[in-house]
Amino acid sequence: MRQSRPSILLLVAASLAALCTDAIVPAAAGEVPAVVARQRNEKKVFTDTEIVEGFLKTAFGAEYHLAGRVDRIRKYDSPVRVFADGSFANRKAQLAKVVADIRAKVQHLDIAMTEDSEAANVVVKLVRDRDLYRTITTFYGRERAKEIRSSLDPQCLSGFRKNENYEIEHSDVILTVDNGDFVFLDCAYEELLQSLGPINDTATVPWTMFNDSVSMGYFDVYDQYLLNLLYDPRIKPGMTVQEVRALLPDVLTDVRTWVKKVNHLE
Repeated sequence: MRQSRPSILLLVAASLAALCTDAIVPAAAGEVPAVVARQRNEKKVFTDTEIVEGFLKTAFGAEYHLAGRVDRIRKYDSPVRVFADGSFANRKAQLAKVVADIRAKVQHLDIAMTEDSEAANVVVKLVRDRDLYRTITTFYGRERAKEIRSSLDPQCLSGFRKNENYEIEHSDVILTVDNGDFVFLDCAYEELLQSLGPINDTATVPWTMFNDSVSMGYFDVYDQYLLNLLYDPRIKPGMTVQEVRALLPDVLTDVRTWVKKVNHLE
């Protein structure tokens, strides 16, 4: 990790207990049986308290961090451009659909794919499962890779670097391509979304993909609430919990209107 100015690297990993396959045959989230089953039974109605609690628990703190404070809002304050690094054309196409889905469902987030690695501030490294640990070692060094492996045992990984104003400047995401469609989609959604700021996993919120015991494979309604809260223009990088709490009632009212609209909810 190269740092040109004061920054922090935050990491999150997803260890999934899903059935694996060596096939790399891409499918959209709506075509994967495990995703369809979860969407059919998805909880879509939440109280204000349930949404606010999940937002505060995921937007503040960090499952694993190397340095710096984690008690402030962290988010991109600029357009997000995602570059897929790897030779797996099918998975690149699938990743592009995930990014487009996120763009369509988060109102104030400008996110899109780019073919220019120099223009990207989110780089997604696509690797085979057998190369995952070696890739983590390349990114973070041998000692930190050992720490990550022992504490997180990741199947996919993301991290970001922020500046002194708590604005995220760059994110790295590592995804494995050969563990089946469900695992790929589950990792792609979780790691991409967490690389945008809500990096703290929590075991106390049962509706979020930012819970190690929850596997989704798609952008669920509850997490749409969390990301839309985070990327509302009134929620600024560097804000404290107290500052955010004062704004959330008004922000949540507008976010509810948006999430209901894009999901055709009553």
